[in-house]
Order: sequence, then structure tokens, then C-alpha cells
Amino acid sequence: MASLRPFLSLSPVFPAPNHTRPTDSLLIHAPFSSSFKLVSAKPRFAVRTAAVAGAEIADPVGDLKDDDNQVVLLDPTTSEKPDGEATAEYNWTEEWYPLYLTRDVPEDAPLGLTVFDKQLVLYRDGAGELHCHEDRCPHRLAKLSEGQLIDGRLECLYHGWQFEGEGKCVKIPQLPSDAKIPRSACLRTYEVRESQGVVWVWMSLEKPSTLKNIPWFENFDRPGFRDFSSIHELPYDHSILLENLMDPAHIPISHDRTSYPAKREDAQPLAFEVTERTNRGFAGRWGNAKEQPLSNFLRFEAPCVLQNNRETTNKKGEIDYFTGLFLCRPTGQGKSMVIVRFGSTASTVRLNLFPSWFLHQNACRVFEQDMGFLSSQNEVLMKEKVPTKELYLNLRSSDTWVLEYRRWMDKVGHGMPYYFGHSTISLPKLPAVIEHAPAGLVAGTAASPPAKGGIGTMHAPNLNNRYFRHIIHCRSCSNVIKSFQTWNKALSAIAITLIALAILVNGRQWKALSLLSAALFFGGAYACSAAVALNTDNFIRTHRRL
Repeated sequence: MASLRPFLSLSPVFPAPNHTRPTDSLLIHAPFSSSFKLVSAKPRFAVRTAAVAGAEIADPVGDLKDDDNQVVLLDPTTSEKPDGEATAEYNWTEEWYPLYLTRDVPEDAPLGLTVFDKQLVLYRDGAGELHCHEDRCPHRLAKLSEGQLIDGRLECLYHGWQFEGEGKCVKIPQLPSDAKIPRSACLRTYEVRESQGVVWVWMSLEKPSTLKNIPWFENFDRPGFRDFSSIHELPYDHSILLENLMDPAHIPISHDRTSYPAKREDAQPLAFEVTERTNRGFAGRWGNAKEQPLSNFLRFEAPCVLQNNRETTNKKGEIDYFTGLFLCRPTGQGKSMVIVRFGSTASTVRLNLFPSWFLHQNACRVFEQDMGFLSSQNEVLMKEKVPTKELYLNLRSSDTWVLEYRRWMDKVGHGMPYYFGHSTISLPKLPAVIEHAPAGLVAGTAASPPAKGGIGTMHAPNLNNRYFRHIIHCRSCSNVIKSFQTWNKALSAIAITLIALAILVNGRQWKALSLLSAALFFGGAYACSAAVALNTDNFIRTHRRL
């Protein structure tokens, strides 16, 4: 089952169960390289060599102190920083951000999206070409994403101004026929490109884009590589989302029994080795302490792209490639969006047997299991207003990637609208929007069918609710739910008709046949209703249910 693990949870491949650390050794952390090494229980001095940006550096591992913190925690009390920790030049707008899955971009309506605090509108013109503008009409600031498409043009529904793909205003209904449209009546335009099934946007209006910097993922271009992809909007900051996605230690606990490999009894210490650290991110290997070499390779790259790769050899002696890819996008304070893509060159039962909507609902369930923790973590960070080193207890045996990420934020965070680093922070200028994950009675009500917004807000957007986190962004899931609802109504109508027929007919056999058929049709209607609920109801932990 090891080959199936990338598909059985939303987190990267994690170590095989029942591998425990030897009792006569300790996993020692090299403070400058974030590498780990098994050494004697009575260490003296060790040297570890790590490749950093193409160079080799010697990393000292000093004598351990008697203090337990020095053994268990990463950087517990010291202000030491790894080499190259000084701030680096960075501008968050000069990056390509993942906007949407190409297949899910509507063909008949504009789509409102955000990157940090910048509101964008994405749409296809009459020729099917993608265009992206600032989501604001130059007339009276109405949202263009609330508008419509007329003959391939983007129309503001407030006063009917229309714009072509390059942002030029071509129609103002209230303008006299002999008057010219003002030049200033145009839109700010952002460059968009499609690559490997994802729409990317270049956020700078001043610096020209660099197409070669659009992320490219080698495994997704390999022959025979198959993947399933889903998109999710979430009620917590993108930095907390990335922390969660690069944290394999939480999988056995938080996602216990959600899928085959996740079992809480398999929670165990992990080993990490950072092999690369640059101003653009970091990379390294991780796995069980007994795994040699460590089998999983993680890479984080600016602005918010995370991937986990693994290679295995099949029975034919061929290499199978696995990838867990997370394309994250900051969508405002306390909010984020992620495109999740799992794929492999190996043939897997899960991809062949289950339809995409079933895999998507399982992905939603995994996010919901973490949502309560992460939304509260978001709130605490905003309330305390201090760097994470003042709040986190990062373990050597589980939290290396979290520390690496927050230290990377120390380097480049000054070029972002706001950030929380390991040693430094820059608070947002506007108050955070905190949307709590549902719990208890609230969760039960919010998760009731059709799950479109919770208590008293049947059609109001609510990121705590699966319908607005995923369904409205996923064309396949939306279509499947509509189909199940249609079949539910049709089967229910047929069942009612058969019951009426059973009342009207005289023969006992005909009555029995009609009633039996009605029961079968009611069963089919119930199955359709259950399928809708499976796709739209929030996951609620047993101890939170009434």
C-alpha cells in the first residue's frame, strides 16, 4: 500500500508504520543546516555537510546541554540564525500566482478572485482567451465580477459599461452618440498564462513578466503520469495553510482513519535533512529515522508553491514517480486558496475505481479535520502580535519545515503586505477577517443540506461551509450535485406515482408489485440524496456531534 499513500490523504507521503527510533541513539539537529544525524547518546562533536545553493558547507553540531529543551526543541532559546539569514530583496507583486484550474474557469461568466488585498476579475472572451483585470469599474467602483459577458465583452451590471479583453472601454450606454469615450475609462490589466492545467497571474503592473519563471513541474510532464486536482478556499492565512501542508507529523493524529495509512498509533519521530536553502525557498529530504536514505523530497518555492516527491521501483524494475503538489494563493487576511494536485506514473486502484467527485469530497473532509485548529491558530497569531519563536515549540523530530518556512519569511517578508516570521513580523494595516470553523451545534446546522451558508444564510458565502469552499469552484462537483438532485426528484416522483397506482389497482399482485417498485425507487432517491449530502456536508468529529 505504500505506493498508494500519495492519494490516500491530502498531505505528502509519510513514513511507513512501525518504524521507531533506536533507543541507544538520538536525532541531533545541526543548527545551521537543519540537517539531522543519528549519533551516540553521549555526543561530543559531529560534522555534517549539506549542499546549499550548489555549495558545500560544514555544519557544526555542538555538545548537547543537559537542558531537555536543547535536546527536544529546535532553536529553543537562542537567536542564532542559519547562514544567509539576512534579509533579501523581494517584491511580492513580481511573482506568478496560481489563480484557478483551467478546466474550472467559467465560459459564460466573470470570476472574482483575490491575491493578498488585490481584487481581480478573470474571464474568457468570445474566442475563449483568458483575460484578467482589476475587479473595479472605473465609473463608480462596482465589482466587475458581479457583471456579465455580452458578446465576449465584460459588462458592468451597474450602468452597463462594457470592456474588451485589453481593458479598453468600448461602450457607455449613457454617453451621447457623438461623444467619445474618455481614455481614462479603462481597466488595469494583469497578465495571465495557462501552464500544465493551471492559470497563473503576474501581479506587477510596473515590471514586465518573466515567462520562464512560471513554475514547471517535471513529473506532470512524464509519459503515463495521471493526477487528480481539486481547488479549495479556506478560512485562514496562507502561511498557516503552508505550515499545515508541510507538516507530515500531524497526519496520523488529525486524519486518523480518514484513509488507510493514517493511524494515530503510527505517530512517531521523523528525520529531516535540508539540502538547499536560497532566497527563493528551501528543499530537503524527510522520512523515518530508520530510513536511509530518506525517501521523501520536499521543495518550497516562492511565493507559495509546495511539492513533495517520491520515487519507487516497481516489480518490473521501472521507476514510478509520485508527486503531491500544493499551489497556494493568499486571498486576504485570514483567507487563502489552494490547488491540490496528486499524481503518479503508477496505475492506482483509487484513481481507476473512484470518480473524481468522491476523491474531491475526501479532500474536503481532510481540510475540515484541520480547519478548527488552523482558524484558531490564525486568531492567536493576530492577537499576540509577536514572532512565532515567541509562541511555537518547534520539535526537532517534527517541525523542521515549519521553522525553515518562518525563517524564510524573516528574509523576504519585508516585501509582502504583512507577514509573521520566526524572529520578525510586519502586521497588516487593516484588521484581520477571522472566520471560525464550525463546532458543535453550529457545525451541525452549517453542515445540514444543502450546506450553502449555515444558520439563516442559505445563499450567503461562508468559507466554513464546504459548498462555498469547494463546490462553487469545481465544475465537475457542481454538475454531479445537480445531476443527483435531478435524479432524486425524478425517482421520488416515480415512487409517488407507483404508490398512487397501488391504491387504484384491484389485483393483489399488482398492488404488491407497485409497492415493491415504489420502495426501490424511493431507495434510489435516498441514495441520490445521500450522495448530495456526502459532497456538501461538513465533516464533524464524533465528540462534536449532538
